[in-house]
Amino acid sequence: MPTLIGSVRRLMLTPSLAEVTFAVRGFPVTPTDATRRLEAIPQAVITGFEWGIDARDQWEVERRLSMVDQELRGFAYEGATMAFTIVDAMGGQRGTRTRDLLLGPGQPHIFLTYIGIGFAMARLPRPLWKKIMPDLSGSAYYPTMSWLAVDGFGFDRAYFDTRRWVDEQRVPAPYAWEGSPDYFLRAVDQGIGRALWFMHGGQVADIAARVGGFATHRQPDLWSGVGLAATFAGGSGPEGLAALRRASGEHHAQLAQGSVFAAKARTFAGFVPEHTEVATAALTDLSIDGAVALADATAVETPGSDGTPAYELWRAGVRAHFASSGDRILA
Repeated sequence: MPTLIGSVRRLMLTPSLAEVTFAVRGFPVTPTDATRRLEAIPQAVITGFEWGIDARDQWEVERRLSMVDQELRGFAYEGATMAFTIVDAMGGQRGTRTRDLLLGPGQPHIFLTYIGIGFAMARLPRPLWKKIMPDLSGSAYYPTMSWLAVDGFGFDRAYFDTRRWVDEQRVPAPYAWEGSPDYFLRAVDQGIGRALWFMHGGQVADIAARVGGFATHRQPDLWSGVGLAATFAGGSGPEGLAALRRASGEHHAQLAQGSVFAAKARTFAGFVPEHTEVATAALTDLSIDGAVALADATAVETPGSDGTPAYELWRAGVRAHFASSGDRILA
């Protein structure tokens, strides 16, 4: 049952489902069954957010989330995490809603719930950012994968403020996330790359042109985000994925790294849709089991001696596999 305060928050903060559709956002997407499935993903996020921002207790939110289709459930958890993060950060004292969710039923979706924290970052002033990441000691991949929150921030800005963040290629001021302000900018670009997949409905030529329009040093991280989105969210068949691999050219290792992380995230959540299997094979030449084995074998828990985040060391380990295999491009 909603509370009065929750209802006010919902009215003030929640976009309508129509606001996240590709047509309303002005994205150049031709409606097809595939793009409508992609469009359902941001709508699932908004649904989870509505439940989280308006709820009297966590049990009610958890129960609602459990009834979401498996393929979309993680995205609904993203939205609920976004809501809980905002409520926790805006309270007089640090709340525990986010921590309780992520250490409870949200654990299988930990990769996506970090992204939900990033969506909250996009709506909170920077002084509050120091309050948003709960202590998740004992949770898998904490704090290594907390960089996905910054990825989520980048995705949100590209999706909802496309003119500044994509057309004008705005670069945010650095922020010392996990003590690494320079890497903050790279993680933002990874999220922008994910957003490009949605904004162009998985159309390879348009996505490649967008990525190619960015500064050269930003393109590798953008391609990584594209690979993650193509594999986790779907939206393209084998022919399109083969074209995507060719289009990535010298950045195939980055594209494949994103795909491997997506396969790992889907497996960790306990549900791997067919499109993830197809994309993993097309972009990496690996089965789902092979991609997960690669991710596990290259996992890193501590930063480098030079301060490089463990997250980037992990990503680099995955990329090295594809570099050593010659980064073969499909004919």
